[in-house]
Amino acid sequence: MTETPLAPNLPQWMKDHVARYLSSGGTDGHMYTIEREGVPKLSVPSLLLTTTGRKSGQKYIFPLFYGETGGSYFVIASKGGAPEHPGWYRNILGDANVEIQVATKKMKSVARTATGEERARLWVEAVKIWPPFAEYQIKAQDREIPVVVLDPVG
Repeated sequence: MTETPLAPNLPQWMKDHVARYLSSGGTDGHMYTIEREGVPKLSVPSLLLTTTGRKSGQKYIFPLFYGETGGSYFVIASKGGAPEHPGWYRNILGDANVEIQVATKKMKSVARTATGEERARLWVEAVKIWPPFAEYQIKAQDREIPVVVLDPVG
């Protein structure tokens, strides 16, 4: 995955995070520690998602916080509560075949949007992992933030 470029327009802290993740082979960067003034320090698990651009056909890497469900992983298409879905989510709607790196483990996966009870259950877990997701949903107003399950294949 190291020859795959980062998604365009990522903030510098994400670029730095991915560089650390990739250069260490996943031994450093898997747990991302956030320190913000007035908020307790929080360590959040992160994975690297590689999607294929729906327009360009180019592969791109996105760092995302994740949770686990059964033998699969799940990520949240929050885009910080923006009114539109993030590019990586729009990419998987066009091509659900993705690659992920979780710590040192790399695997092919198929992405799918959770619905109904599964989405509700995973959303609760996601907010436990990263509490700001709840704020992002309020900010997103009418856009229900998708919960994406990444089912490993092969």
